Amino acid sequence: MESNIVVDAQDLTKVYTMGEIDVHALRGLSVQIKAGEVVSIMGPSGSGKSTLMNILGCLDLPTSGDYHLDGEPVAKMNDDQLADIRNRKVGFVFQGFNLLSRSTALTNVELPLRYSLYTNGTSHKEKAKGALEIVGLGDRIYHRPNELSGGQQQRVAIARALVNNPSIIMADEPTGALDTKTGDEILELLLNLNKENGTTLIIVTHDPEIAELTQRVITIRDGRLEE
Repeated sequence: MESNIVVDAQDLTKVYTMGEIDVHALRGLSVQIKAGEVVSIMGPSGSGKSTLMNILGCLDLPTSGDYHLDGEPVAKMNDDQLADIRNRKVGFVFQGFNLLSRSTALTNVELPLRYSLYTNGTSHKEKAKGALEIVGLGDRIYHRPNELSGGQQQRVAIARALVNNPSIIMADEPTGALDTKTGDEILELLLNLNKENGTTLIIVTHDPEIAELTQRVITIRDGRLEE
């Protein structure tokens, strides 16, 4: 495998059994993404986009096939190994922000560090503060989500995603809950993180205008790549 390939998925299948019916969400899908690439994943509802994202983000395992994330073999990992690689290598940004409502921005961003075996506890606050400054919220670190606008909440989520210096940031419809102007600002922030830090960025989106801003579009239909 080339050393600059951060996502290397070969012949992935995912079958969900519902009662007596097998639902094939992915059907032999292969994809490679290079370090520092900005890629969008598109496709109609039910095409397998979310399933692919869950596997690439180490939230789920394929039924069959092979997956290496940053050189590490993922497909046969147990739950603990999966949680470990997810925490070290992947930052997530979701449409609904997924913040802890009673915690400050700082505490929300610190969370991934608390689960990490590789960071020094005393530096957690400093790292979290630094991440919030990168996304322009250095003056809002003690605010709770209900004291922040939607755009600011998504900035907190992005700071949380990048605090561990992940190999990839996966953004699932990151502007879906925001108005157009705020959505544009969030997108610009993500693209700037890629430019400045070389962070690999994978964006799942329904919006062709967002996809146009990425370097490559991966389109999925019926669990297969559409060429």
